[in-house]
Amino acid sequence: MKKSIALLLCTALTAGMLVGCGRTADTAEAPATEEATDAATDATDAEATDAADAEATDAAEDTTAASDKTWVVATDTVFKPFEYTNSDNEFVGIDVDILAAVAEDQGFKYDLQSLGWDAAVAAVQAGQADAIMAGASITQERKDNGWIFSDGYYNATQTFVVAQGSDVKSLKGKNVAVKNGTQGADYANSLKDQYGFTVTVFEDSPTMYQDVILGNSAACVEDTPIIKTSIKEGELALEVPEGMENEGADYGVGIM
Repeated sequence: MKKSIALLLCTALTAGMLVGCGRTADTAEAPATEEATDAATDATDAEATDAADAEATDAAEDTTAASDKTWVVATDTVFKPFEYTNSDNEFVGIDVDILAAVAEDQGFKYDLQSLGWDAAVAAVQAGQADAIMAGASITQERKDNGWIFSDGYYNATQTFVVAQGSDVKSLKGKNVAVKNGTQGADYANSLKDQYGFTVTVFEDSPTMYQDVILGNSAACVEDTPIIKTSIKEGELALEVPEGMENEGADYGVGIM
């Protein structure tokens, strides 16, 4: 393409030189100069046509490649109601439905891979997946670390969660469970020095919940819509205290 543009410029310069010479030549040489100019113009038109055809071909090839590509989208395994396995062992949820609707509307193919949060992030970072869609909060810190997000599609807060019937009045000297690499973990870590608690990191939400139910941790921190759904539908022995949530952020599809 660059070669074609360069040739086009050279031809245009040559035509300009010939036109300039024609203006200083005598009457007898004028017809020859006009013929040369016409030839140069024809050459220029031909080069322009070739360039346009090449660009159209490139665009068509790019479109074909994009339509043939199967986009690998990594997601979490248990993040109800956004992604989870139902009673029929089908992978379902809000994120699953949104991805299917967008793919149908935009006409692309995808492979949704249920990997777990940490593995999903690692897959995108390693180039093994094209994007992550797993209730990923859009934050400035993640953007600073190289994440690129879609527009937000759901605003979620993070909140502290305690065991059902808990009489905990203060977290000082106690432990709080978090899930690795999440906004809940960031929220807990931002408060641990101020309120004097320690933090234990888990790889998935169900294990984190059990740590609180069993009394090993006084509380955990989770996305509010996730924990409320899990408590209601999973009949978990947990509860959400009033006024323990942060300001929240939008979920978005992320690439890195």
